Amino acid sequence: MTALRTVTVGGSPVHVLESGTGPAVLMLHGSGPGTTGSGAWATTAQALGTSWHLVAPDQAGFGRTPIPAGSRGGLGLWTEQAAGLMDALGAERYAVVGHSMGGAVALALAAARPQQVTRVVAVSTMGAPGAPLSADLDAIWAAAPGPLGARDMLSRLVLDQALVTESAVAARTAAMRAGAAAYASLFPPPRARWADDLTLSAQTLAGIRAPVLLVHGADDRVTPLGTAALPLLEHLADVRLHVLGRCGHVPSLEHPHDFRRLLSCFLSRER
Repeated sequence: MTALRTVTVGGSPVHVLESGTGPAVLMLHGSGPGTTGSGAWATTAQALGTSWHLVAPDQAGFGRTPIPAGSRGGLGLWTEQAAGLMDALGAERYAVVGHSMGGAVALALAAARPQQVTRVVAVSTMGAPGAPLSADLDAIWAAAPGPLGARDMLSRLVLDQALVTESAVAARTAAMRAGAAAYASLFPPPRARWADDLTLSAQTLAGIRAPVLLVHGADDRVTPLGTAALPLLEHLADVRLHVLGRCGHVPSLEHPHDFRRLLSCFLSRER
């Protein structure tokens, strides 16, 4: 059973998609305008079935989750809010799956909560030391809420341009417009500083003890394989990398069956 609800974390509401029962898995979305937890993960959650308790929040500044008063967002807030959400749900141990920005949050959470985080799946992830802001990520963060901005953003996210359909553009346009007010405060120019904020130190990465699976598209232009995933192999104690050929920034959309198989197999190892 899938449900949408609001959970209070640190006095602030967090909008959450939940499904299934069993071991808890926190699923963290990326940073493009119009991105939400349900938009990023609902299809994957449905396909995985009811064997896990999947928790996919709108992170602060995205979807229906506001930025708490006095905060501007950023890695510290998103990590603290993710930890607080799982505490509020009573999850003592859980795996974390994160896409792009969410991957950096997942890794930071594993470092901050070593007793709680059992496994990490970082997909097209940010967080590698020294990783520069790519031109495509800069453009995505700057995308204007409208059909032109939505189409340009989607075209950068995927390798297969046939996936940039009129219905996909319309859905993203609506989501971008709905969340425009909160999102506008998250990544103002110059944007390289926000990429730096999502970078983890070598010391932090070395301290992660949970097993980590990196999943990356060989043709990802947003977080390129060479600067985003490969450097993490040098810093993580227990890591493996799966590269999908003919794949851009969104493996769950471009190679859904392979992605779900990887996810299910890796998460099942702890049972």
